Amino acid sequence: MKDKKILYISSEMMPYLPETETSKMAFEMAKKMNQRGAQIRVFTPRFGLINERRHQLHEVIRLSGMNLIINDIDMPLIIKVASIPKERMQVYFIDNDEYFKRKAIFTNEDNVLFEDNDERAIFFAKGVIETVKKLNWAPDIIHISGWMTSLLPLYLKEYYKNDTLFTDCKVVVSLYNEPFEGKLSNTIIDKIKFDNIEESKVTTIKEATFNNLSKIAVDNCDAVIRGSFSLPLELNTYLENCNKPVLNYKPEEEFVDAYMAFYLNEVLGLEE
Repeated sequence: MKDKKILYISSEMMPYLPETETSKMAFEMAKKMNQRGAQIRVFTPRFGLINERRHQLHEVIRLSGMNLIINDIDMPLIIKVASIPKERMQVYFIDNDEYFKRKAIFTNEDNVLFEDNDERAIFFAKGVIETVKKLNWAPDIIHISGWMTSLLPLYLKEYYKNDTLFTDCKVVVSLYNEPFEGKLSNTIIDKIKFDNIEESKVTTIKEATFNNLSKIAVDNCDAVIRGSFSLPLELNTYLENCNKPVLNYKPEEEFVDAYMAFYLNEVLGLEE
């Protein structure tokens, strides 16, 4: 993987948030590929639960200052960065006071999904892409994890389709069995259509459930990894019929070589 550029984007990541399958693998993938010589960039939301002082986050002024339009409202984009000790690896945090300041991740104290999770997902997707554009860093592979990243492949394929920075980029989706109850706002399609993305491209998420968000990520990616040993039956069936390369689950002690081979052979179409 030497000199290959990989952009890892995850809804959650250790050590900044508690351990889940998603947060742990987001960290391990980036760390191990960095150790194997790949050029790594990592993006995650700056949720209010993240202790900025402990993890030494600081704002990157040259990258901040943009406004993203979400459903016809200007929302300031703040970029923060931290370094993972001993790994020589930086993590970029997408921040906005309206969306990420609250001291919770996806749900309130009653375990009910936040009403604006749809807007947070749109903001995160656009925020990552706009920041990568500002860095002028063209990744060979974008690897996403966690349902809040699910709209990013769609936005790359439709909203940013004329952006030459991503012309040769391949998108990989890791799916984990960490669903949420309920669904996102019924107005999610209207908010995506505001970005001139045709309704026909988003009918999958007419009901924005965990499974349907996972499906729209699969629809717009180039390859899929089963990140969990087991996935919901509905998603397993969907993957069996997606006509895209799918790598089956690999335990932590085995995933590095398998992911490298998958990246090179199935995703990039290169020889090992």
